[in-house]
Amino acid sequence: MSQSVVLQTALAGFPVRRGKVRDVYDLGDRLLLVSTDRISAFDWVLPSGIPDKGRVLTQLSAFWFTLLEEPNHLITTEVEAMGLPPEVDRAELAGRTSLVRKTEVVPIECVVRGYLAGSGWKEYRERGTVCGITLPPGLVESSALAKPIFTPATKAQTGHDENVSFERTAEIVGQQTAEELRQRSIALFKRGAAYALERGIVIADTKFEWGQVDGKLILIDEVLTPDSSRFWPADQYQPGRSQPSFDKQFVRDWLETTSWDKNSPPPSLPDDVIVNTRRKYVEAYERLTGRAFSV
Repeated sequence: MSQSVVLQTALAGFPVRRGKVRDVYDLGDRLLLVSTDRISAFDWVLPSGIPDKGRVLTQLSAFWFTLLEEPNHLITTEVEAMGLPPEVDRAELAGRTSLVRKTEVVPIECVVRGYLAGSGWKEYRERGTVCGITLPPGLVESSALAKPIFTPATKAQTGHDENVSFERTAEIVGQQTAEELRQRSIALFKRGAAYALERGIVIADTKFEWGQVDGKLILIDEVLTPDSSRFWPADQYQPGRSQPSFDKQFVRDWLETTSWDKNSPPPSLPDDVIVNTRRKYVEAYERLTGRAFSV
């Protein structure tokens, strides 16, 4: 019996939500977040997983929560301290599970961009803007921006999140909350990016999620991981082209070489793509934390 089935059986009666990557168990005033090894691309969950990916995401987020010292939702990642039923296979959950405070989730993806890449680069080429923000002329792909920009998006349950203006964000969450989201997200990005650069990683962009407890914003979900961010090796950074990365771009690039139409179930990944993608995730973890990754 699989770990997810065992956990659902052991926690029968508690609501569970299965996302693209995480399984979320509602324990009342707390949530149990289990990061699986599922990987998604182009809005599809692929049939092949990446071994230990969930453990990398969980442990790297826990590292950032501690390092950044930002008020956050994390209670513990120690499975033995979670009070789980005795029949739960703790070995399967170890390293990939977080017990967190439940919050009122802010319905905005707080994206911060420090470099011109991805959809931002595409929009800039067409209109000279990124999410409606006008940028100086003459920038090239992967250019560093003069200062990070806040480009929020609405949270979508399925499909792509939709970029929205700051003004629209203020309409959704209120002017004061929107201002706080922008200020704190940019400040966190700067701190995290400076730390990462010292360890040989450029954080080109990222997204933060926030929740409210007693009217105060706290950081939730995952933080500065290869799934929520664009990581580039600093020693290979060169403006004017796309960059090698530590995230799932390796998977996207392979999929682009296939005949997959992105409208039907995706193909399984070949072994070498799985192995190399795992290696990239682990390398990012080890560079940033200074620790050897262990299962």
